[in-house]
Formats: sequence, structure tokens, C-alpha cells
Amino acid sequence: MSVTWRHLPKPARAIAEAATGAVEAARSRDAEAFPIEAARLAALDSEQVGNVLGAVVRSLLEELHPDGLTADDVRNLVAHSVRSATWFPGVEADVVVILVAGALGLHQSEAEGFTLDGAEVARHAPLLIVDLLAASGRSWNEVLAAAFAGIALIEIAETP
Repeated sequence: MSVTWRHLPKPARAIAEAATGAVEAARSRDAEAFPIEAARLAALDSEQVGNVLGAVVRSLLEELHPDGLTADDVRNLVAHSVRSATWFPGVEADVVVILVAGALGLHQSEAEGFTLDGAEVARHAPLLIVDLLAASGRSWNEVLAAAFAGIALIEIAETP
């Protein structure tokens, strides 16, 4: 765990630790540890986990595609991410597409049937993040710390 996370409140620290475990297991392609770490992440508050992982994905996408993403960019990104995660049975391209769309602020309604549950996010977001980290050359600790800092700024700005 990064020293920079020690100042985080307990719920945020738990998310940082669980997300780190899942990302590290995904990075090492550990088929035994990954489901355990993903389940640990899924057991936490799904909205908060989604906010943190979404912020990480969004920052990496913005860095890799500073002029925005085209439909072809998204197709290539999803295809590469899914191919990189073939070691994990059950990886679904549709879920990765929804994660990318959600990170970019394109949310679907429940009526359209495109919502994800916490377990799907916990299983697929670390796989996508590992692929984006490899493409960006950024470190997990750096990106995660920046995500928490960005969330904190938004919360401060929204506090009356």
C-alpha cells in the first residue's frame, strides 16, 4: 500500500487496498488470486468503488486520448483489453464497453439494460486498468492517488 493513502478515511483506504490487490493480481495474471481480490473489491460499497475506478479509467483515457475517443478508438481499446485478459475466463467485451462509457460520463438507464453490478465492475475494471496502465506507462499508485485527490476536490466543491 502506498504511504500517500494513510491519510484517507477508513472506507477510502479499504477501496484503495482492495483495488490495489485486484490490479496487482490482474497485472500478474494470477488466475487464483484475481477472483479473490475482485470479490474483496466487490464486497465494498459499489457506488464508491465505481467512482474511484471510474476516475482512474477516465484519467488514463484522457491521457492516452487527449483529443477524445472515436468509435474506432473505443473498439480498439476494448478489443485490446479483452485480448489482454484472455487468461481470465468470463471477461466480457460488453462489460468493458460499459465501463469505458461510464468513465466518460455516458451512463445508460436501467430500462435500457446496460447497468453493471458491483461484481462485474470489480472483475472487469482492474483488467481494463492494467491494460491502460501498460499503454500509458503510468504507475498504479500515482493514478490511484490522483483519482482520490480529484474525488476529494469534487466533494469539497459540492459541500455547502
